[in-house]
Amino acid sequence: MRNTRRTRALVALAGAAMLALTACSSGSSDDPGGTGGSTSGSSDTPTSGSKDGEKVTLTVWHYYNTDGQVAGLEQLASAFETKHPEVDVQFQYVPVEQMTTKAVTAAGAKKGPDVLVFGASGTYPLAESGAIASMDDWWAQYADADQFPQGVLQKIDGKLYGVQGYVNLLGLWYNQDLLDELGASVPTTIPELEDVMAKAAAAGKQGITLTGKPGLESQWQGFPWFTSQGFSYGDPQAEPMAKTFTMLQDWVAAKYLSKEAATWDQTVPFQQFAAGSSVFAVNGNWQIAAAKEATFQYGVAPLPLSADGGVLLGGEVQNVGAFSEHPDLAKEFLEDSFFSVDGELTLLDSFGSIPARADAAASSKISSDPILSVFGQIVQDQGRPSPSPQVPSKNVDKVETLVGDYWSKAVSGQGEPDDLANQLIAQLDPLLKG
Repeated sequence: MRNTRRTRALVALAGAAMLALTACSSGSSDDPGGTGGSTSGSSDTPTSGSKDGEKVTLTVWHYYNTDGQVAGLEQLASAFETKHPEVDVQFQYVPVEQMTTKAVTAAGAKKGPDVLVFGASGTYPLAESGAIASMDDWWAQYADADQFPQGVLQKIDGKLYGVQGYVNLLGLWYNQDLLDELGASVPTTIPELEDVMAKAAAAGKQGITLTGKPGLESQWQGFPWFTSQGFSYGDPQAEPMAKTFTMLQDWVAAKYLSKEAATWDQTVPFQQFAAGSSVFAVNGNWQIAAAKEATFQYGVAPLPLSADGGVLLGGEVQNVGAFSEHPDLAKEFLEDSFFSVDGELTLLDSFGSIPARADAAASSKISSDPILSVFGQIVQDQGRPSPSPQVPSKNVDKVETLVGDYWSKAVSGQGEPDDLANQLIAQLDPLLKG
């Protein structure tokens, strides 16, 4: 594995650990294109695209920032480069909150990466700006298209603009050693959860860690809790949100949850959990590799939600960049990596993603694993499509950012719950009406 790519991966990890919003790339971070290579490549003639023995550079933009995620990318790239020795797959880390803006800006200059790995909420603005193009013709000819369920196909006005090669979701990670010390069991309701957290706080431990950083991540984090209180994007009411914000502020006041969570992304809180400082962590299957560093017994359970509550089935979306210099090669890379059985099982092994392909999801690697099998069950029992179907496509990014911002405000105590809820609904209503 070349040192140049490994260095980029390590820079991305270091930046995530320090909460620095820096991008690691082969070129300048100010360059919206960030692409290399000289001529077009083709999957039918893999040696095309190289010139005078130079390698073709295939650039992939992503926002992965955990050890397992970066390792998974490295394995996908290495496998493809073994098949195509004339190709140099290069990754550029773009912080999640900057991905859409950066790609849209690049498209305005008719530039961009060969491959985009992005959040589903960015599908509409990326398609509207021309950063990605419809996949309809490609997907109609892809032999394995029938292995992918409709729920992972990102469509706008009936046209396909991205496919999720895997599914990510939230669960309740728990420290079994601490539960044993406290004489407590894994909670199945919010009152049971709060009882355990009260015992933890009395013992000098944090009750729970979660994401509270403003923006998209916090909407995803908050969705299970405010839907559990009865909120729906189809009928947005302030009362369920006020109850949710009250719950958060009560947790902070009781020292179950740190007020600093208002600045945390999904990496920092899990680091605290893995260090043994908290009984619970609301986090995802992508933390499986990081959890193995823990020195205590741990497990995963469904979030203790009501029958109304649900967990968004996330997972990054993949598509070829509209301004790729090597579109055929980029398509082949996706078919051989994110969209293949081997590629999806590689990501399963590296960071616990649940394969989207039906044949890959049937692997015994999932059913026989005590952690993955729970996440698989959560998909069935609590899974909800992401983005929420009730949100107009053109406003998904605005809605999710807005809701995430107010989740963060509630955690940090920037207002009373009722006031925050009323302010949120007042801004949310016109967006949901399209």
